[in-house]
Amino acid sequence: MEKKMEVIRLHGTGDLRENTESVPEPGPGEVLIHVSSVGICGSDLHWFEDASIGDARLTRPLILGHEFSGVVEDPQSTLDGQRVAVDPAIPCLECEYCLDGKPNFCERLHFAGHGEYDGALREYLAWPAKNLHVLPDKISNAEGALLEPLGVALHAIKLGKLHPGAAVGVFGVGPIGLMIVQLARLQGADQILVTDRLSHRLDAALALGANRGYLVSDDWDRREIWKATGGRGVDVAFEAAGDNQAVETAMEAVKPGGRVILVGIPAQDWTAFTASTARRKGVTIKLSRRMIYTYPRAIQLVTGGFIDLGRLVSKRFPLPDFKQAFKAANERQGLKTLIDVS
Repeated sequence: MEKKMEVIRLHGTGDLRENTESVPEPGPGEVLIHVSSVGICGSDLHWFEDASIGDARLTRPLILGHEFSGVVEDPQSTLDGQRVAVDPAIPCLECEYCLDGKPNFCERLHFAGHGEYDGALREYLAWPAKNLHVLPDKISNAEGALLEPLGVALHAIKLGKLHPGAAVGVFGVGPIGLMIVQLARLQGADQILVTDRLSHRLDAALALGANRGYLVSDDWDRREIWKATGGRGVDVAFEAAGDNQAVETAMEAVKPGGRVILVGIPAQDWTAFTASTARRKGVTIKLSRRMIYTYPRAIQLVTGGFIDLGRLVSKRFPLPDFKQAFKAANERQGLKTLIDVS
């Protein structure tokens, strides 16, 4: 008898539906994974709210979810029975960018829960064994799902080229911003200043290592960050809100010759800032694109107790309650919302 599973597909703006479908058969190099936990990411919310993200449009009912962990169910695999975190990106490893060591720019990238490629909001999926990373006992299934956004934060930190004693600004402290705060402190940052529109996120940032937090509004004076550094500015500014006000704040706060790292995904698919401010300072601007093979480092950081992912998980829902889960995430309740599939 053919085995069936429950699947959540996005059919249009705000239109998530539960379906019963066949459990997939693994192809060459793939194993079957019983999904454990799935994080709802900001990019998932872009799909949910707009049926699109950037220049990608919903062309068919799509299974969302690219932050996930699971258990391998494949008697033919040495990984059978192992709890694993799953890298959602499958690069071709043959194009110019893959061969140049930049698989995050792969021309034929398959990415879970994006465009034509279904993600993890289902009970089972088949995925390449080479994309799996065994979870140590110290890392829970929920934390395993958050290794993907931690990888995004690690890549952003690498682009920022932080040095001990640096002053850092993090503008937008959702889950990835909070991970950047922790990593910046780990890198030896002396001063970490953060902004957000939600006070509970600022509280979390302060608890995780930020020195000072600013609750912002549409008419907030961005010069406050500049003043807090004694008129010097921050060495590196991370924008992690996907909001043009945060981009402007980063440009205003960074020192002459400093670096601005744009991590957030803007809802309108464009970013704007005052050119004279950035030009006068000679700012280096880097846009961060996902990650490059960060899972082993992420696992080491969490296992060693250097990064706290568990504190970021504030709401968890079983798979049948997917509508409540997306409502909570869309309303920015708490910090990180997870769906426990199994």
